[in-house]
Amino acid sequence: MCGIAGIIGAQACDKETLENMGKAIFHRGPDDFGTWIEERSDIGFVHQRLSILDLSPAGHQPMLSGSGRYSIAYNGEIYNHLELRKKLNIDSWRGHSDTETILAGFDHWGIKETIDQSIGMFAIAVWDLHEQELTLIRDRAGEKPLYYGWQGEGNRKAFIFGSELKVFKQHPSFQNNINRKSISLLLRHNCIPAPNSIFEDVFKLPSGCMLKVSHKNNTPEIKEYWSASEVANNGSANLINADSKDVIDELESLLSGVVKQQMISDVPLGAFLSGGLDSTTIVSLMQKQSEKPVKTFTIGFEEKIYNEAAHAKTIAEHLGTDHTELYVSPEQAMEVISRLPSIYDEPFSDSSQIPTILVAELARQKVTVSLSGDAGDELFCGYNRYLLTEGIWKRFSTLPIFLRKGLASLIKTASPQTLNTIFGALSPLLPKSFRQANYGDKLHKAAGVIGLKDTDELYLGLVSHWNNPEKVVLGDSSEPGTLITSNMPNLDNLDSVQRMMALDLMTYLPDDILVKVDRAAMSCSLESRVPFLDHRVIEYAWKLPQSFKLRDGQTKWILRQILYRHVPQELFDRPKVGFGIPLDSWLRGALKGWAEDLLAPDVLKSEGFFDTKAVRKKWDEHISGKYNWSYHLWDILMFQSWLRENR
Repeated sequence: MCGIAGIIGAQACDKETLENMGKAIFHRGPDDFGTWIEERSDIGFVHQRLSILDLSPAGHQPMLSGSGRYSIAYNGEIYNHLELRKKLNIDSWRGHSDTETILAGFDHWGIKETIDQSIGMFAIAVWDLHEQELTLIRDRAGEKPLYYGWQGEGNRKAFIFGSELKVFKQHPSFQNNINRKSISLLLRHNCIPAPNSIFEDVFKLPSGCMLKVSHKNNTPEIKEYWSASEVANNGSANLINADSKDVIDELESLLSGVVKQQMISDVPLGAFLSGGLDSTTIVSLMQKQSEKPVKTFTIGFEEKIYNEAAHAKTIAEHLGTDHTELYVSPEQAMEVISRLPSIYDEPFSDSSQIPTILVAELARQKVTVSLSGDAGDELFCGYNRYLLTEGIWKRFSTLPIFLRKGLASLIKTASPQTLNTIFGALSPLLPKSFRQANYGDKLHKAAGVIGLKDTDELYLGLVSHWNNPEKVVLGDSSEPGTLITSNMPNLDNLDSVQRMMALDLMTYLPDDILVKVDRAAMSCSLESRVPFLDHRVIEYAWKLPQSFKLRDGQTKWILRQILYRHVPQELFDRPKVGFGIPLDSWLRGALKGWAEDLLAPDVLKSEGFFDTKAVRKKWDEHISGKYNWSYHLWDILMFQSWLRENR
């Protein structure tokens, strides 16, 4: 895991600038540093290395291929690189790094064929000295980030790329113009979806894509080499037809092999353990294949409805892991909040970023690599919105729309706080599947969408914070099209729940979840690995009949069957909590002064990005306790906090 950056530009590429770009992302790779410049082509790379495999100088980057044709700066891990070495059948190697393997593949097979054969997570920059062409490549699922864009004018015009936006700020041609359209995206999604960024003319390379650019053709040409929508469509059209036990055995074998590959490391390795189904599955498979206790890490909260640490501890004791936990106070969270603008580089408002940073820092005290259970929800039907669609929506969507809107109005006659109190008192009497945290907030969310016309509108409503963000963001703030609005891929062969799962895989996962984990982990030089995102697992999951994922109102059915073999059912069969924080109460308490400072009317008016009246209305209603607008307010607060640091 590393940080990369580079420049193409006749008068814009020099060693000092490259070194400054590297220093800006030092945290991504503090173990080694290198630059490479080809002066005749005005191209340069910088690489910050976090040494995981082959700690010797033989793994130093940027690296030239054996033929001298290709130069690479690479971030990530190729888990099957030893198998690729066997295919290449080369007599001698300089070292045992996967970087050298990739370059040998480029020499032997070419760039695309090598990537097609590679299993892993990566962001790659490779310069072809023969063709005088730069290729940028991002892994299939989008685990590793890669930004790019042309900046400047005339002879100072430069094509800049890098792992984080920090590298752009080190280049004298960077224009630093805020994109108001991206602020609208932030308010809807609590992140800025690819290919957009917070800055004009700076973009994110979408997952599963290659970009080519050169002096002769300076318009970036982007092509997909792996398509999640094609995987979903092809999988659903070629479903596995086999006995349940055989399918469970096959998936467990596949996951075990993937976990074994991802446990290869020349440095200490561990895992995040939340106590939920996904992380428990990964840790169980790790411990089964480990000769010593796996190091596991958990964050907890004193507020019971957000706390899974006790469950994680019980599971760790059962599995025999070497477990470490940390209970988080509002004061600790406040310390993290002050660092969020720097860590996330652009406004990012998934509030679970806070515990993610804390658990990453906790893990980094003992390990350099940590596996996680992310993506289990997207692949095996784990989110509550899938249950809502399968259950409530399918029943209510047959009713006339005026009746649905009337029901929504009825629900909203009671405030979320009142409903939370009522259902909190009734919780012990309800079936397990109905015991949810913040039930009133969820009911109000449902009330906001049951009057919509179809499942595509339903999905957009469920994943939106502000429903009309362009009315809150001032200036030219119309939302750019995204994969869930005007640019939706063809998913016509999927049912409503499958469509949501596919869209989550293509949008919410890479734009939110993986951004959250990557920046949190790399801020403290920790490599995160996600076994569920091995593309073989993704492709297999989409070949499973839906009944293996959602059965009798139970999500992730097949993962539960695997986990029953390792952990007693009663230890993890409980309502989904999610990796959240008590943000609503913290904003009314420990964080109130900080938030009021950022949301002060004179501040909002002077900056000129938001409608002051709309924002203050949400803030006043939240403080009163009548409504929980914590997510909406966090979107604004994360922009305000970022703006204060970046102006």
